[in-house]
Amino acid sequence: MARMEQVSLMELGKLAAEGQLEAEVFAQIAQCAQKMTKGNKPYLDVSFADAEGTMGLKVWEDKPWFRTLASLPLRSFVSLRGQWAKGGFGMEVSDLDVRLLDEREKESFLAGSGTLKKKQEADLKEICVLIKGMNDPRIRALCIEFIEQFGERLQRAAAARTYHHARRGGLVEHVAGMMRTASAVCQANPGLNRDLLLAGCLFHDCGKLWENCYPKEDFTMPYSEAGELLGHIPLGIELVNNLWKRIMSLPEADSWKTLDPPSPDVRMHLLHLIASHHGELAFGSPVFPKTPEAVALHYIDNLDAKLEMFRGAYETSEALAPRVLQRKAPLPANVVLPLPSVLPLEPDGADAMP
Repeated sequence: MARMEQVSLMELGKLAAEGQLEAEVFAQIAQCAQKMTKGNKPYLDVSFADAEGTMGLKVWEDKPWFRTLASLPLRSFVSLRGQWAKGGFGMEVSDLDVRLLDEREKESFLAGSGTLKKKQEADLKEICVLIKGMNDPRIRALCIEFIEQFGERLQRAAAARTYHHARRGGLVEHVAGMMRTASAVCQANPGLNRDLLLAGCLFHDCGKLWENCYPKEDFTMPYSEAGELLGHIPLGIELVNNLWKRIMSLPEADSWKTLDPPSPDVRMHLLHLIASHHGELAFGSPVFPKTPEAVALHYIDNLDAKLEMFRGAYETSEALAPRVLQRKAPLPANVVLPLPSVLPLEPDGADAMP
């Protein structure tokens, strides 16, 4: 078959909603279960995954690709090429050609789409720049130690299992977005401890490196015993405590003994940010936010998550009317397309300010 331009699973869903199209996607087989219709006819219920999302596909027994997909091991990396459309059972396909990816294709596929990969690389670079600009040497050393030890794992973690930044590398995007917002908030509110708040953004979800982390060669997020028994807040507190002990053993730590505020207070306030960032006991935080930085972190986290939910809804929700799209959980209502900004006018005399 002749090669064609690839699309992601998310792009395929959007294009198929507009009408039938021929397309090729690279995907990983996340789940494949053989089931029976009410008429006792077997079919496959297959779930595919890539760096940006998932897609379900029902494959009936009379299709030539039924046996091909049934014979492939779970987690196989495949190319899917066919005529795609949205139907009564979700995504539908005809004339499907299925083949395994070669090693070069697999390596490129695991790195994510070009656009997503570039964004996450830029986000990680911005995180590192903000860390290097910190004034408090203890917080800066703590953040650098975290990136050096766990930066690779950070780039594989999701910010959530569903709802927002729920993709490989999504945690990098979420943290970078929060740190950008925190920097702006501190500029508007100079009384806030900027270094502490930026560190809170970096570490608030660091326990998700074990709760929501993808394996090195997998787009299916596993569950972990530590994530289930403890959750990301206790895991994050334990991680920061261990990293803090490590940086306090560095040679330069002797020069920190005269700093004000004292190091034990800095550690305690950072741990409070992690513990309280969900905002309410009912949402999993063991304590309420009790400092200005803790309150700011809670709202910055919520804001970045909510804006990502809107972006996701705009990309995947079906239109109900002009500019009105169907509600996407956990948003409370249907969403409306945003009003675009007015571009600045070129001064030409009439529009120039006096």
